[in-house]
Amino acid sequence: MKYILVASRDEKAHDVIRNCFDKNFQVELALTGNICLDMFVKKRYEFLFIDVDFLRDVTNQEDYENQLQPFWSAFPEAEIIVISTQEKIRQAVNVVKAGASDYLTYPIDQTEVRLITENIHHDQRLYSELKYLRSQFRRRETNTVLHTENPAMKTVFEKICLVAPTESTVLLTGETGTGKSVLTNQIHLHSKRSKKQFIPIHCGAIPDTLLESELFGHEKGAFTGADRRKLGKFEIAHGGTIFLDEIGTITQPMQIKLLQILQDRTFQRVGGETTLTSDVRILIATNADLKRMCDEGTFRRDLFYRLHVFPIEIPPLRERREDIPFLAVTFLNRLNKFSLKNITGVDPKVMRALQAYDWPGNIRELENLIERAYVIERSLTLMPASFPEELFKGKRQLDNYFKDTSLSLEEARKKLVERFEQHYLVELLARNRGRINRTAEAAGIGVRQLHHLMNKYGIKKEDFKQSLSFQQDSEL
Repeated sequence: MKYILVASRDEKAHDVIRNCFDKNFQVELALTGNICLDMFVKKRYEFLFIDVDFLRDVTNQEDYENQLQPFWSAFPEAEIIVISTQEKIRQAVNVVKAGASDYLTYPIDQTEVRLITENIHHDQRLYSELKYLRSQFRRRETNTVLHTENPAMKTVFEKICLVAPTESTVLLTGETGTGKSVLTNQIHLHSKRSKKQFIPIHCGAIPDTLLESELFGHEKGAFTGADRRKLGKFEIAHGGTIFLDEIGTITQPMQIKLLQILQDRTFQRVGGETTLTSDVRILIATNADLKRMCDEGTFRRDLFYRLHVFPIEIPPLRERREDIPFLAVTFLNRLNKFSLKNITGVDPKVMRALQAYDWPGNIRELENLIERAYVIERSLTLMPASFPEELFKGKRQLDNYFKDTSLSLEEARKKLVERFEQHYLVELLARNRGRINRTAEAAGIGVRQLHHLMNKYGIKKEDFKQSLSFQQDSEL
């Protein structure tokens, strides 16, 4: 049984509306605004037909949106149809502009009631279909962005899924090019603010003299060249999300202003005296060591603790090599969508070289290298000739570990052994197209031990079969 509430002193209006619906609907009557609200809070009604005068009786508010708010608070998706006399039709129209679904005039006409309710049902179906299509698109997009075979990245994605629906400030740390901006966008898309603005700001790319105006806006005449008022990003993003990239580059005065907005959500435009509020969620990213900067006195410790609510560290690409085949193919497929070319594969020698390289520029460097090769390549497969020679020189830059004197001898030795084992297995599995028995035999170990090592390093045989299935392997 579905329920409809008619709030009007005109009982004929109640009878006419009741006759418009079949036996699956129960139409109830409220003779005052307060009775109407009391009934509406206690039961879910599909439609509320309410006299425009009752709205003011309920809230004693002049603003039409505030008059509707008590009903939306009880049931946010309520379909509210306002009823008015001909003399108050302008008032009814203003209520519709404030968010009501539609309006009727006395005396109530059955045809109009049916037309309005049918239109509302039609809009509901369209909205449901749109939500479904959006969810399917986001699911496919998320499956691509949040795909990994690496245990550390799986933990990162789990944290993102947990924190996205909350209002917590998130601090993403990691080397340049690890995908921090992509992940912050995913946090916004899966938050309650996803329908509002997402505004990214690269703090390091904006001069100090302009950053304050960019974030908080300025008043006319605040400085030379300020010929009009400008709204800042915190004002524009009200209700949405602000992403501050490379937060470690901002100056001490800007740190104080940012601390203020984190503490009480208030700020002032440059040259202004009015205190403004902004309801925004703040996401932060940096490749700097903020804790070390605090110890050095270049970053405020109180701001650091405000930002360090939910930290997530993104591992560099060299620590998640098992994801490189998937990332390479993803970038390749994306390029095919926007080009007349249709390059369908990656040469096995190239794929092995990609997995052996240390990627100081991380995912961004990998994407740029794939795009460069895509532009040069004339065949249906990305061949070694389309990549820089340095990629195939075999230098794996293991000397980085010798330079890191913060590691103990035992820790450095362990990392080098793990690194060698991982490279060795990747090379051998690629040569044997992911065949476990052949790889174990070539390595001189048992199948069980090989499985143990593959699980340890997150290596899957399917990755090698997939990367080599694009073409005939002429080297084997």
